[in-house]
Amino acid sequence: MTTPESPAQPGEWHLQDIDTLAQAQAVDVQQGLASTEAERRANTHGPNELETGSQRSPWVLLLDQFKDFMVLVLLGAAIISGLIGEMTDTLVILFIVVLNAVIGFVQAWRADKALAALRQLAAAQATVLRNGQVQVVPANVLVPGDIVLLEAGNQIPADLRLIEIAQLQVDESSLTGESVTVAKQTATLQRQNSHALGDRTNMAFKGTTATHGRARGLVVATGMRTELGKVATLLDSGERSTPLQLRLAAFGKKLALVVLAICAVLFLTGLLRGEDPALIALTAISLAVAAIPEALPAVVTILLALGARRMVGVHALVRRLPSVETLGSVTTICSDKTGTLTQNRMHAELLLALEDRWIPGDALPSPVHAEALRAAALCNDATRHADHATTSPSHQWQGDPTETALVLAAYAGGLDKTTLEAAQPRVQEQPFDSDRKRMTTFHREGTGFVAYTKGAPESMLPRCTQQWTPQGPQPLDTEAVLHKAQMLAAQGLRVLALARRNHTRLPDTNALEAVENQLELLGLIALIDPPRPEAQAAVHDCITAGIVPVMITGDHPATARAIAHRLGIVTHADAPVLTGADLASMDDASLQTHVRGVQVYARVDPAQKIRIVQALQAQGHFVAMTGDGVNDAPALKRADIGISMGKGGTDVAREASSLVLLDDNFSTIVAAVKEGRRIYDNIRKFVRYTMTDNSGEIITICMAPLLGLPMPLLPIHILWVNLVTDGLPGLALATEPAERNIMRRPPRPPTESMFAGGMWQHIVGIGLLLGALCLGVQAWAIHTGHENWQTMVFTVLILGQMAHIMGIRSETEPLWRLGLGTNLPLLGAVALTFVLQMATIYVPALNPIFKTQPLSTLELVICLGAASMMYVAVELEKMWRQRPRRAGA
Repeated sequence: MTTPESPAQPGEWHLQDIDTLAQAQAVDVQQGLASTEAERRANTHGPNELETGSQRSPWVLLLDQFKDFMVLVLLGAAIISGLIGEMTDTLVILFIVVLNAVIGFVQAWRADKALAALRQLAAAQATVLRNGQVQVVPANVLVPGDIVLLEAGNQIPADLRLIEIAQLQVDESSLTGESVTVAKQTATLQRQNSHALGDRTNMAFKGTTATHGRARGLVVATGMRTELGKVATLLDSGERSTPLQLRLAAFGKKLALVVLAICAVLFLTGLLRGEDPALIALTAISLAVAAIPEALPAVVTILLALGARRMVGVHALVRRLPSVETLGSVTTICSDKTGTLTQNRMHAELLLALEDRWIPGDALPSPVHAEALRAAALCNDATRHADHATTSPSHQWQGDPTETALVLAAYAGGLDKTTLEAAQPRVQEQPFDSDRKRMTTFHREGTGFVAYTKGAPESMLPRCTQQWTPQGPQPLDTEAVLHKAQMLAAQGLRVLALARRNHTRLPDTNALEAVENQLELLGLIALIDPPRPEAQAAVHDCITAGIVPVMITGDHPATARAIAHRLGIVTHADAPVLTGADLASMDDASLQTHVRGVQVYARVDPAQKIRIVQALQAQGHFVAMTGDGVNDAPALKRADIGISMGKGGTDVAREASSLVLLDDNFSTIVAAVKEGRRIYDNIRKFVRYTMTDNSGEIITICMAPLLGLPMPLLPIHILWVNLVTDGLPGLALATEPAERNIMRRPPRPPTESMFAGGMWQHIVGIGLLLGALCLGVQAWAIHTGHENWQTMVFTVLILGQMAHIMGIRSETEPLWRLGLGTNLPLLGAVALTFVLQMATIYVPALNPIFKTQPLSTLELVICLGAASMMYVAVELEKMWRQRPRRAGA
């Protein structure tokens, strides 16, 4: 038997009626597939599993870590160091390269866990109808055409078109982002309407969970063809290089070319001057090794590692080290709503009865409000935990989020559900279903019975004839109440109507239309998934730091706008909202135009989240994406930095992210951004320090021959300078605290060069000064007959760099305002460098090794005075740069 093709396009099963789909799948929905046919289809469609994709071998992953240009430059430097006999430098450089390669290898190896976690969402077992018999089979053997039976608590094993339901409700929050469980139905949806995943109420999707009721469904998609499979496909999208990686790559290429050119010129100039070819070649090679900041990768790695360690203290776990710095470049944070900005639990916002509002927790409810709360608690299927005595009221109840919220609202009004049920036991009920949109329970009251009904206002109000009050019924203005319900719904609130009716005897359960009529309205109760208490302050801090917050959710547009307005993401209650249907009608160019002015997106699917992220990136933004659900994972991976929730998030989201918030606290992102900015500032300070000093070395060595002076430094001097100045002092600079105004300035432009903000002018200007000081001391010493002139140049070069590093600890504040004790590691490193340099001069055993002679007191004072000019110049430069700001102030 062959399987006919379905007339429905893939993904449009919700638009087809059951009979058509069953005929297309060649299955009798009362009998299910025959076992032989199921086996044949399994061979055709493959297992109902998510593909892992082909994995690169460990050797390929390891070799990929050595393709970076800066790594190749460092390997070249290691070879050169080995050729000139400096094995210590060679070993240090190789250690740095191997360390970086191991870190990159581990990160690449762990990247595949996102898909592995996604596969674990698949149900292990499924209950199916085959050969007319109910069977339990492994979920991975399901095929299109299978009839699956669901009960509350089951995980949906494949994408199903629902055939029969009995009060089925499904938690789809991990796939769609909606915090409210979805009531399912079987009717065919209309083609002319646009249906996001959350609106396809006649479908049940793989990886979601049935929370209430039972159902029977037809399998229409398995494996990678399911909506969950589409998410897995999206996770294969590539990741962009981080700002730090881009800047360091550009920096390394330019530096290598400049250094090679300078060394070539130095070598040719030396030959033309008649210098010893071997000595001049050794000097040129030594200069090349010294000019390449091989400590830069080590400093970056240590900075990121220290930053990651500091961030654990504020409950943020870094999964990819470069992402620590990337946070400092973020210009836009795209956040999921449910569970990220909100608490992912429903909360009763207000109760409206007789034109009066009652806010839970504000005061004791009036009698009419109390009766409405009684209805909310009794017409309710939430149950109490067995160990409720040890938990707070908000954690004592389990069940549908809406119903637990109603129980807690009643508790806030002094009404306990357990006590109420003891006094008014339930004797009969009419469960909620998606067609009626109502639920009714019957309770014994005195010699008679009372029926409490709750449901959607548009379903309830036409059945209410009066308004209940303790003094007796009053006239009801149905249109006015319905208008108020619509106004509350427009504010993003989920509104339920509560009503009651007295009965002298239990009614016939088959006469629902008669029972749920002539009701007395008690009131309207409005619920919402409330914002996290700390989220509003965190959003404000982001805006202060120049970061644009954007909400992307699968929830209803009105709800999304309302939450965004409460949090301060948008300033107007009528701010524009783009929906998934809007996005589907836009091409990429149009979307890029719209993202400039829209900060709220609703009813979007996983692919559309990626489109939004890409549109923002095309506009030059560096994008952080926060989220906790399966539906967020592809966008988390595609964003410049993905931030997932550690407590409430899914494994899929965590594995796809770069940063995990261990406390699910949105405000932790602000601390992470601050840390990222501090790290980049300190990387810039190290580049400023090392490149300025290297330029000073190059100028000293290259200009001396042009000025008629002998070679000022020997190769051993160059390598020693490189070792003691780029080592501990440079690494200690990585511990510099954050600048005072770090979170009051906008993010640096993603395309900004590492040398922006006057850095290259500083490198050239202060480097020229260092070279001039060295050459000036050399010329003076030679002219005045001081034979220790080479030792003096050697000393000025090292001590001048120590004075320089103390001056550049801040780009704006002077050292005397910062205080020497605010960076003790740096102070200790500078002191140690000074001691080591004095040892090369005044320890007799070291003089022949370093080709030095002891300096007289006058010579040492001159060296110290010349070196201190570096600090003075840096402080004067900071004062000069602050002049425009002070004038503007």
